[in-house]
Amino acid sequence: MAGAYDDRDGWIWMDGKLVPWRDANIHILTHAMHYASSVFEGERAYNGKIFESRKHSERLLASGRMLDIDIPWTVDEIEAAKYAVMKANDLSDAYVRAVAWRGSGEDMGVSSARNPVRLAVASWAWGAYYGDAKMKGAKLDISKWKRPSPETIPVHAKAAGLYMICTMSKHAAEAKGCSDALFMDYRGYVAEATGANIFFVKDGEVHTPVADVFLNGITRQTVIGMLEDRQVKVHQRHILPGELESFEQCWLTGTAAEVTPVGQIGDYSFEVGAMVRDVATAYEELVRA
Repeated sequence: MAGAYDDRDGWIWMDGKLVPWRDANIHILTHAMHYASSVFEGERAYNGKIFESRKHSERLLASGRMLDIDIPWTVDEIEAAKYAVMKANDLSDAYVRAVAWRGSGEDMGVSSARNPVRLAVASWAWGAYYGDAKMKGAKLDISKWKRPSPETIPVHAKAAGLYMICTMSKHAAEAKGCSDALFMDYRGYVAEATGANIFFVKDGEVHTPVADVFLNGITRQTVIGMLEDRQVKVHQRHILPGELESFEQCWLTGTAAEVTPVGQIGDYSFEVGAMVRDVATAYEELVRA
């Protein structure tokens, strides 16, 4: 399967049934398209098994609740839909995207309480998110935008609206020859990349921003657990931008990114050292176990 995402062979699950890929469409007056009333999950399947699948389904429902979107499907129903889509498309190693949104209905203003909540699940083959960065380390720009305060938006939801500044920042980064961009938060602390959490190494110990204003990624939590199992000290704390100069290694974590080494952030350079290589290898083994 290749080409534009709206013109492929295959099947997408929508609102309880599989529909042909090219017919998986919505109306132009869908509320989510105008007001970002949408939440989603990105997941990867390895050897036919979606890694931490139920955690993703549970988080989708939790994200919906944070946005006052009551998703009318259970975790078990979402699980069944994901595996039905993979089977229909004959996929075993794949990316899985579940998305829920407020559809078109009687409301077409800010309020949308009378509009139906819809759910779709798609799946496709997707290789390394950062290309060859796994070998040489990704290059990151530093975004001019900041992760917002929890008083302004539900920062722990995986909500479409939170990704607007991610798209803008990634475009700016790519124009400079970078793979991604690093955000600071509204207080000036190091936060995350546009679609991945970030880790640093100094003197054999790991430092990562505390997830108090951004999504506490499932891959992030997995990697922290792996490090602690190896008796590696992990400091979850506020990190100032000036500290970047003192770190020796760096990597990103995320469902799409998996574990990707970082070679450069702005003017700061990092080695693709033993710890990041070990973590990347161990993660690869874990997801395929």
